[in-house]
Amino acid sequence: MAVPAPDVTQLLLAWRGGNHEALQQLLPLVYGELRRLARHHLRRAKREDTFESKALVHEAYLRLVDQDRVEWRDRTHFFGLASNLMRCILVDHYRTKHAFKRGGNARAVDLAEAEYQASREWKDNIVALDEALIRLAAMDSQQARIVELRFFGGLSIEDTAEVVGVSPATVKSRWSLARAWLRRELRGK
Repeated sequence: MAVPAPDVTQLLLAWRGGNHEALQQLLPLVYGELRRLARHHLRRAKREDTFESKALVHEAYLRLVDQDRVEWRDRTHFFGLASNLMRCILVDHYRTKHAFKRGGNARAVDLAEAEYQASREWKDNIVALDEALIRLAAMDSQQARIVELRFFGGLSIEDTAEVVGVSPATVKSRWSLARAWLRRELRGK
């Protein structure tokens, strides 16, 4: 009879308890889901960015395993934090790559192209979205967390509700309000 593979939550709790072998067992179990999260994030990134999902997974994983202060609760908490880290990594990457002091990606464009660029979907500008999320978090941290988990993490309404600790109906309502607020903020009111 085959021995069942350990559960992600069990391994996280064992790792939190000081079992470093649990960390070695954890990677193969979470790698596929981390790659899915990375692909989800990168679909929302600008097409000209060359960040690969494998590199994003590895960077996020390195940051996750370096977390001494995190009290891992369960699998959903782990992936929620992983998603948030991926968002931060991409924002940092984009800011560094396109920093004004390095010349960014500035180029001359005609008026029609400038209008097209200005009217692109709000989700294409990850830096502006990150800054808007910071403003939203200052007003309502729960709404900002819901946006992070749903938009960046690709979590379902139910999984988001579990991570945040509210009902799915509350997540739906707050998600709707947060999206409307962000659209208004990113369009300049």
